[in-house]
Amino acid sequence: MSQLKLTAIIRREDDGFVSICPELDIASQGDSRDEARANLLDAVQGFFEVASKSEIEQRLGGERYVEQLEVTVG
Repeated sequence: MSQLKLTAIIRREDDGFVSICPELDIASQGDSRDEARANLLDAVQGFFEVASKSEIEQRLGGERYVEQLEVTVG
């Protein structure tokens, strides 16, 4: 069994929070930031329990870059 570090992006949406793991394209939600994170962790762990090896490799494969964009608004 190995450890894998993935990204969790959590943002407020209306009265709750939405959480996304961009590496796996998995999303969840919760009433609080902590709940959204915990629900995302459960969803990601559930994915690894049922996904085939080829699906895991496909979602994790390839190069990924996280960069900021600077745009002019207005």
